[in-house]
Amino acid sequence: MDFRTGRPAIRAYPAGFPGSTLSINSRGDISMNRILQRLSGGLAALALCVGGCAQPAAAPGTAASTATVEAHVDRARQLAGEDLRNLMRLCQPQPAERATPSAAMDEGLRKLIARPAPPPMQVFDNLFFVGGDWVSAWVVKTSAGLILIDALNNADEARPLIEGGMAKLGLDPRQIKYIVVTHGHGDHYGGASYLAGKYGAHVVASEADWNMMHGTLEFNSAAWGPPPPRDMAVRDGDKLTLGDTTLTFYVTTGHTLGTLSLVFDVREGGRTHHALLWGGTSFNFGKDFSRLESYSANTERMRELAARMPIDVLLSNHSEWDGSIIKMNAMRAGGAGRSNAFVIGPQGVGRSMQVMGECARAQAGRFGY
Repeated sequence: MDFRTGRPAIRAYPAGFPGSTLSINSRGDISMNRILQRLSGGLAALALCVGGCAQPAAAPGTAASTATVEAHVDRARQLAGEDLRNLMRLCQPQPAERATPSAAMDEGLRKLIARPAPPPMQVFDNLFFVGGDWVSAWVVKTSAGLILIDALNNADEARPLIEGGMAKLGLDPRQIKYIVVTHGHGDHYGGASYLAGKYGAHVVASEADWNMMHGTLEFNSAAWGPPPPRDMAVRDGDKLTLGDTTLTFYVTTGHTLGTLSLVFDVREGGRTHHALLWGGTSFNFGKDFSRLESYSANTERMRELAARMPIDVLLSNHSEWDGSIIKMNAMRAGGAGRSNAFVIGPQGVGRSMQVMGECARAQAGRFGY
């Protein structure tokens, strides 16, 4: 999320994946099999621009750097075409300094939270949207219970949208076994303590972002619930299995140091699709080349993974990045016979990763790197 725009805004990880797995069976038992492999070669931090992005971005130092930035933006625009044009906002210049907490930012967040939420919706046989207008939350239904991906801003939002939305969709919140926090910003963990405490669910996050949530927060706001008590930490390549469903976690450093992106199967009728939920998009961390570099490296890593599996569904934790509200509206209007708008094909997923990578390289060029 982006604290300066009020919109959803990586240490570099190499291209190879560690082979460690975390298996969790339907009874909740955990078995760890760490297989160390040689690693070959890698509102992003939350950038809420609540105040309207008044701070200027760093100016390019030379004509050459300006040309390089423009080349990356042009390439991103070419890749995006019309179907992915929503991603081009990521190529807009970002401030060199992070936003600092303030009463004005809190008020801006409350206004974002207060936007009318879309109706909850089943988008695949085993995947349900229970989020708000600004921040998304997803429920994965398995044969042994439910996995909630992100918990919105606070308990007051989680009650009507997550609990209420699940009830409307015929889902029982008491069946939530795990709550995955994609990254350590309050718009994703704010309702987790409430839900975990009420239903006894485990909370899953990366090691790096657990450290942030229980150390020095990158961002904080009175509009958010507190970070959840530390629970399960996962690493790059770990797997969580509940019943008939497995989630694979990839640490895609950038938006935060421990942003988690998830790969899992979604089903529609008799067909199975591979889905990627990208865990953090915006560049809200200021002039930090290592994170921009890691971000672009991880987009390439995920592009390669999407081509190899292949992955044909791309999801986000903010609806403006994956167009989830627009897609749900189209599916409602089209009726049962319409093709699923969330299935964009491996090429669409790959181009999305390329657009984001080009925007990261453009931003690095603006900062003189």
